[in-house]
Amino acid sequence: MFPSLVSLLAAERQPQVSKGQLRWYLFARALIIGLFLVGAVIFQLRSDQNAVSPVLSFLYLLGGLSCLQVMVSAALLPRFHSLRFLVQVQIVWDLLLSSSLIYITGGIESIFSFLYIFVIISSSLFLGRRDILFVASASSILYGSLLDLQYYGYLPYVGGLSFVQKIDGASVFYAVLVNVLAFFCTAFLSAILVSRLRRSEEALEKRKFDIEELENLNQTILANVTSGLMIINPEGKIRSFNQAASKITGLSLANVYGRDIRKVFHDFDVIDESGFVLVSRAEGTYLCTEGKTLTLGYASSLVKDPQEQTLGLLVTFQDLTELKLMEDQLKRADRLAAVGRLASGMAHEIRNPLASISGSAQLLIEGKNLSEDEQRLMKIIVKEADRLNVLLTDFLVYARPRPSQLEGVDIAVLLDELSEMISGDNRFSTLSILRHYPAQFILHVDRQQFRQALWNLAINAVEVMPDGGTLTLGGEVETSSVYVEDTGPGIPGKVRSRIFEPFFTTKDKGSGLGLATVYAIVEGHGGTIRVTDGVHGGTRFTIALKR
Repeated sequence: MFPSLVSLLAAERQPQVSKGQLRWYLFARALIIGLFLVGAVIFQLRSDQNAVSPVLSFLYLLGGLSCLQVMVSAALLPRFHSLRFLVQVQIVWDLLLSSSLIYITGGIESIFSFLYIFVIISSSLFLGRRDILFVASASSILYGSLLDLQYYGYLPYVGGLSFVQKIDGASVFYAVLVNVLAFFCTAFLSAILVSRLRRSEEALEKRKFDIEELENLNQTILANVTSGLMIINPEGKIRSFNQAASKITGLSLANVYGRDIRKVFHDFDVIDESGFVLVSRAEGTYLCTEGKTLTLGYASSLVKDPQEQTLGLLVTFQDLTELKLMEDQLKRADRLAAVGRLASGMAHEIRNPLASISGSAQLLIEGKNLSEDEQRLMKIIVKEADRLNVLLTDFLVYARPRPSQLEGVDIAVLLDELSEMISGDNRFSTLSILRHYPAQFILHVDRQQFRQALWNLAINAVEVMPDGGTLTLGGEVETSSVYVEDTGPGIPGKVRSRIFEPFFTTKDKGSGLGLATVYAIVEGHGGTIRVTDGVHGGTRFTIALKR
């Protein structure tokens, strides 16, 4: 036991002392000293009714000095930087006070020798194990010296104090032995118990810190995860809603807390009459407060406690709207590419016999044996053959566009030129032209191809507004986008996915290649084109290019 204690003493760390702990110690110390001094006075009066006043005077003197020392220590506490030194001063004072009290209450006959034990215990609260043993040693030396001096008659007599004149040496030895053993046993036990207490406090503090760190980590993960997370209780009420969920839906925790999930997310099939429904992967729609419909992918799993009791259901969801849009665009691109390859080969096969038909009709027109009706019919053949040839030429441009030659182009100047072209075209005479773009707007595009794409969008706009309307040309530097917006009847949702297919049109006139060509040009620039509802009705075509 003792070797292990010695090794512990050698490896110990000095405990940290706070001013708050010292304040409580001084307060408790003053209270205990006062109680013991009052008890000593009462005991002295009851044990010796003829006691002279000097005994009481000494007791009052000790009480007054103790109170003064406590007040001085409390006053100096804020100014002390070395709290360890202040604690040592308090322990030394307590040892001297205990010795004085034992001295004036009869020495070996005094019942207050246990005060040393209190001093040892109090030292264990602030000092290390080595210092505790020093206090026990000091208590033993003081108490033994007091009894030895009393035994040999060297202890000075103070007026009013009485001692036993003859003290048995065995009694002195027995008293010293018992008390010294009590002092050191108290020191060893206090050192061990306080050491364990401090290790427990450190482990508890570390555990508390780990728990707080884990909670902070969990909160950070929940706050920064990109998927929406929410927890519902067995009644289907929403109890948790993370930051990503709020960002996706536009609703805060305060908006959804306590609400039934079926009333917030109508398409989420995660709970029914029988209880929770576990979903590995599913999709549903959600209508935002702005009226926008989102496509959400969601999954659910049970939340259980350590005893495997179900606490609720965790529902994770992500916004798949953009992903679905990209998926549709990829499908459309693949479909258009396949149609383009097929049509390109057919165009060449059609152009060759078409040239023969047109040439033969022209030769017949030059002959003199045709009547007027026959010549008129031949001219119709040549005219329609030329129109079909132009159509094939446009289609070949769509199917096999030349590589884009990108350069820095001021889109504002390009839109100004387009506006002048529109103003000089009689087809746009019934339209009002609005310009919403900055004075300078540089993008890297193929000037000729991009002009053609914007012109096709303008032609498409005027064709859907035969009775007049407003055509808006705009651009945004922040998003590197250009848009053309009309106030026509708009495009129904069921045909929007097909408007960029070649030869698809809902108009009585037109080849159906205008928007298909726009899509091919934008795709060749590495950009995207999006179709949305216009601000004032109609349709907006937005071309977004890479920065």
